[in-house]
Amino acid sequence: MSTSRRLASTLSAALLMGASLLATNSLAQETRPDIKFAGALEFSEDGTLFVGDNHNGAIYAFEIPAEPGGNQIMPSTIANIDSRIAELLGVGVGAVEINDLAVHPVSNEIYISVTRLSGFAAQPAIVKVSQQQELSLLDMGKLTFQKQELTEFPNADETFGVRGMGPFPALPRDIAKDNVSLTSLAIMDIEYYDGELFVAGVAQENFLSSLRRISYPFDGKQSISSVEMYHIAHDQYESRAPIRAMSVQEIDGKPQLVAAYTCSPIVLVPLEEIADGAKISARTIMDYGNGQPLDMISFTYKSPFGGEAEPMLYVTSNARAPQAIPVKGLQEAQVVIHTAFERGPKLDLSPVMPFGPVGKPVMFEGTPLHMALVGDGFLASITRDAYSGSLNLDTNPAWFPNRIHNLVAEFDFPQYDPAAGKPRD
Repeated sequence: MSTSRRLASTLSAALLMGASLLATNSLAQETRPDIKFAGALEFSEDGTLFVGDNHNGAIYAFEIPAEPGGNQIMPSTIANIDSRIAELLGVGVGAVEINDLAVHPVSNEIYISVTRLSGFAAQPAIVKVSQQQELSLLDMGKLTFQKQELTEFPNADETFGVRGMGPFPALPRDIAKDNVSLTSLAIMDIEYYDGELFVAGVAQENFLSSLRRISYPFDGKQSISSVEMYHIAHDQYESRAPIRAMSVQEIDGKPQLVAAYTCSPIVLVPLEEIADGAKISARTIMDYGNGQPLDMISFTYKSPFGGEAEPMLYVTSNARAPQAIPVKGLQEAQVVIHTAFERGPKLDLSPVMPFGPVGKPVMFEGTPLHMALVGDGFLASITRDAYSGSLNLDTNPAWFPNRIHNLVAEFDFPQYDPAAGKPRD
């Protein structure tokens, strides 16, 4: 989701005095949602949409009934999806920030969370994209919803520091980070599993990296754990930067969070350890190199050319090709600490990198940003085109989630004869 320039908003005095709003650490049910920011998205298996609000410090759960979308999902492309969304919202394309996307498990419709920038105000919106490629605005005020406020929410006035490029001075974009509130990372990813939400982000105090565990339907209760892990590329133990993307998988006979951090270690956290007040030492099992993970998608890979179906994790990044990680490689994986390596930071060309059962980087034409599984065999991707720079919404088979319009290969020439290209005796 986007680490935007917007500072966290506090609840107005009227809302704080309203009898219908319960205190922090409680379940709040209001007539209309007071959502200030639509960030991380997640669906339950029955179609409840969870929305992370980094400004209010809350998770909203919207009931979205839907008719089955049918089994005939086809590859598709919506070009300039950001322009289409901006037109729908009545603003310029530069006034739209896309934060996340998720897919309704019943209708297979795509939901995109965005921020609409207009004047001095930033407003949240969620856009629905049908299988017929029609865009519409989700009216959250007409939906049945619940709200769970978060405890130990970061201080809205605390911002990030300025960092340059090693010996080089900070540039204007580096300096701009000094205006970004820590609340922008309060809710980084939401994972729904077996009637519970697992929420990754940052909390208060010095030990910032946190995992929250919240039952659904919301009952006003939550647990919050602090997470530390060894970062191979950075050669240090880290407790502030949060988990960026995660998935629950059955690893070594028990459910565990498979979690990805910036620059880009993968760790395991047994669910049984995520308890209120716990200080968790996550198990580092791999590091596939520098970059910032955006999404982790669980799916079953099945090649059209034969072979066995295989459970996989597909991790997208803002700085690398997508990484396809076989789940079987996580079983009985070696857990590492600092004594396993020579001391010192490690760049991508270090002989140590990548480390562990990282799977393979896979071809993706352009830059895949946010992705989600559609049905059982397709991936929806918000993709930056490599040549035009346009932002497109693509839906393609999971075994080859690409558009190939920018690639010219042997098969594209008018003189191409498939028979002539076969191996010769």
